[in-house]
Amino acid sequence: MKFYDVTDLAVRNLRESVFRNSLTTIGISVGVASLVAMLSLGIGLQQLASRRLQKSGLFDTVVATSRRDLRNFREQREDGPPPAESPALDEPARKKIEQIPGVVEAYPDIRFVTEVRFDGKPHLTMVAGVPFSAKNNNDAFDGLQGSFFSSEAGPEVILQKSFAEELLGIKPKPGADETNIAGLAKPLLGKELTMRYAERTASPSASTTTTGPGDAVAYSVVSRQQALKIVGVTDLDPDSMRGTARARVFLPLKLALDLHVMQSNLRDTAASDSPSYTSLSVRVGNPNQVPAVEDAIKKMGFSAFSIVDATRSMRQFFAVLDGFLAIFGSLALAVASIGIVNTLVMAILERRREIGIMKALGASDADVRGLFFAEAGAMGLVGGAVGVTLGWAIGRLINFGTNIYLERQHFPPAEIWSVPLWLVLSAIAFSIVVSLLSGLYPAARAAHLDPVQALRYE
Repeated sequence: MKFYDVTDLAVRNLRESVFRNSLTTIGISVGVASLVAMLSLGIGLQQLASRRLQKSGLFDTVVATSRRDLRNFREQREDGPPPAESPALDEPARKKIEQIPGVVEAYPDIRFVTEVRFDGKPHLTMVAGVPFSAKNNNDAFDGLQGSFFSSEAGPEVILQKSFAEELLGIKPKPGADETNIAGLAKPLLGKELTMRYAERTASPSASTTTTGPGDAVAYSVVSRQQALKIVGVTDLDPDSMRGTARARVFLPLKLALDLHVMQSNLRDTAASDSPSYTSLSVRVGNPNQVPAVEDAIKKMGFSAFSIVDATRSMRQFFAVLDGFLAIFGSLALAVASIGIVNTLVMAILERRREIGIMKALGASDADVRGLFFAEAGAMGLVGGAVGVTLGWAIGRLINFGTNIYLERQHFPPAEIWSVPLWLVLSAIAFSIVVSLLSGLYPAARAAHLDPVQALRYE
């Protein structure tokens, strides 16, 4: 029999018992829907976590530090030159790191504790320089109220929410709802605060600081102040993994560099006229290039760290989660496969005479098996297509309900559900395969019917 004839005959047979075959197909649809809904949830959560990490700049960032700062901690654990002979992490080193293939930019970590005055009242806080590229490459500014810095060195400042509350004298009560960030920003935007800081300047007349034989540099520390305009209020610290070292006031990085603020790394600062940094954040164009950039930095004599290794555990967790979700989602499909077996076995009993006539007219065992396989495959195809649509609708409903809950909890909306094309095609293919496997026994039983006994069947 030709493929067209088998298909046409299978569709005609399915139409004869529409109600029973529809119930079986619905069972398949429910199984596929549960499988798609669960896997789409796992995939959506994984993509949400990946987007958050990528947006935060963690996936594509390598942190470079000088080995001089690790003399008492990891001297025996680091490859390369001894800490005392390692190069300084200064401006020439920063420019050299920027020349590494794959590196987009390398910027220093400028972070210091100082006093700022607002409405005549002093406040001691941590201040950090933020690169201009963070406007588009860091999720800390997604919910920014106001505006980002107007230029790379403008005398402007962005406040973290808790510091904005401090400036306004607001003390959140334990258990109370979080203060609305828009309400905090309104009375502060456009206002001015004054930052007092200690500036390091080269001074031949200053006292000499000696860091080693033949290594002496004179410098002086001068008290300065800088007027800054409040242009924005944000919820998060762009470098929120620093714990107690999180900043609450943010300046344009170039402005922070131009101020020559005296920082804690006195030994390196005093050893050279060139700016020396505690660490550099090296942003890579492609996360796949992070290991190569990390190795290149280590070969230059610096220490390097990235979060790529840490994310392997996250990917492993989501792989296990997807596996469990797929197993539980497949249980309903396994139950549906029993319905396929039952439907096709009943069809054999009802169509014994038809099978006998087909074999008497010359149909082979393979033709009969192909007919029942075609019927099982048709139910799997239709059930899979309907199931994918149903699973998609369930996912959208879950995502809609979740966003309503997040909105009531004052959290930004999130896309926790995703149905990629490969999942759609895989679910339909899996449904067809399960249906064909379920049709093995009925097809074999129909093929082995004795045509003489089948024609006698009433």
